[in-house]
Order: sequence, then structure tokens, then C-alpha cells
Amino acid sequence: MGIGRKIGEGANAEVYEWENDKKVIKLAKSNIDKTDLQREYDNNLVMWKLGLPVPQPFGMAAYDQRPGIVYERIYGKTLRERFFETLVQVNTDQQKLDWDDVRLTARLFGDIHNSISNEKLPNGQKEFLKKQIQSVDYLREEETKLVLAILDRLPQKNRVCHGDANPNNVLIRNDKPVLIDWMNAANGNPEADLAEFILMIRYAVLPPNVPNNAVRVFDANREKIIGAFMDEYTRLTGTTYDEVDPWIVPIAARKLSSDGIGEEEKQVLLNEIKRRLRDKGTGLLSQ
Repeated sequence: MGIGRKIGEGANAEVYEWENDKKVIKLAKSNIDKTDLQREYDNNLVMWKLGLPVPQPFGMAAYDQRPGIVYERIYGKTLRERFFETLVQVNTDQQKLDWDDVRLTARLFGDIHNSISNEKLPNGQKEFLKKQIQSVDYLREEETKLVLAILDRLPQKNRVCHGDANPNNVLIRNDKPVLIDWMNAANGNPEADLAEFILMIRYAVLPPNVPNNAVRVFDANREKIIGAFMDEYTRLTGTTYDEVDPWIVPIAARKLSSDGIGEEEKQVLLNEIKRRLRDKGTGLLSQ
């Protein structure tokens, strides 16, 4: 079995060409292990059997003593990459922003959240979120209790949820979206996925290599992107932004445990959490 060049990298894994031009292998970094990858493979297989737009999983494998998953290779760019390409083009050509990719993504999540799986996903959503929130060392004990109290009072649903719904996990292939990285999938509330996506748009700290003018255009359009996404999602599902907003605090707190965002972005999220907790007051702790 031959391994080829590296074609992608995330917080938990690296992706390489594998065997031929139709397959890739996702190899774990040291911060995850075979159990984590097995869970991702099992979750992805459930989605594949449901006929959802995900890469076909071929099986577990290993290379150089690193566990991995062999997947169908998806030729396309991430939603994040396409966003930035559009921003640079708008900046240079004075063209209007195109929201087609945003609407495509909203329809993608609408299709996923409307799916019902007969196979139980391994993670209970709220239990998984609680573990992540409790592992965070950015919050004081009282703040953590408040966040968990908010989470406990949110409604319980039983829909297929991705668990890491950010623009880096959406690939656009032939103008159709494909969703990757199902390690955190769970049966639960779609609003958690939507809150994740909104947080990534509203509070993302862009890397220093992004041109200043593109950053300016993105900053000026963050809320318009969220509005276009939610308008399309609401049209398809009936779920409104008002139903998503209560999930912002617990999902932002969960993201403080992530290896995939930097310290500056975590501080932005932390400030938002603290602001919202101050607005809510401490009444939750006595209920």
C-alpha cells in the first residue's frame, strides 16, 4: 500500500493520497487515538448508508504506526477557501458578494438534520458537550455551572447532528456540498450545529496571510452571511435564529476546548460567553 503526498491537515489529523487518485488516508495526530478514529469511521458509515453527501468510507488502516481511515477522495475546495477567494475577487473587481455557497450549505445541513437514522450514533449530544465544557480551564467554576445550567434547560431532540459544523468541513465538489469529519456526530438538536456554524462566521479570527482588504470585506459581511444562511435554513426547516441563539453560550464554551482554533479566537469567544452570562445574571444557579 503506497502513501502519497499530504493534501490536507486539521487539528487532529493529516490527510494523504492513498493507493490511487480515488482514495485518501486520514492519519491521526498524537492528540487522538484509534478509538476516536473508529468512532468517526462508524459515524461516517451510518451517514453513507443513509445516502447523505459524505465521503465513502472504505475501512480502517494504519501507516507508520499511526491509525487511519481510508476514504473516497473528494476533489473540491472547502467552503472557507471559497469564501476567501470570493472576498479577494470582490475586493479587486468590485463585484457583489455571491451567497450561493452559503445557501448550498444551509440546504446541506437541512437535509442532514431532516434525516432519521435507525442506527444509534454513539454519542449523546448533551453528554458529549458537558464533558467538553467541563474540560475547559478558561471559565471560573461558577461560570461553568452557569453554562451547564443553560445547556440542561435546552430542549432535547433526536436528529442526526454533525457536531463540528464549520466551513472547513464543507467541501464543494461540482457545485454540490460534501460534509466531512464525523467524529463528533450525535443524535440531538440541530440548533447546536447551527450555533457552531454561526460562531465560526461571527467570531473567527482570520489568519495573518489573508489580505487586509479581504478581512475588511469579510468583517463587513459576517452578519449578512449568517442572515443568508439562516434565511435559507428557515425556509427549508422552519427553524429560526431565535431557536438557535440559546445554544450560542454552550457551543462557544465547548469550542474553548478545541485544538482547531487559536488563543486569540478563544479570547473572543470567552468575552462573548462572559457578556451573555452577565446579561442572564446568576439566577440559573439557584433554580
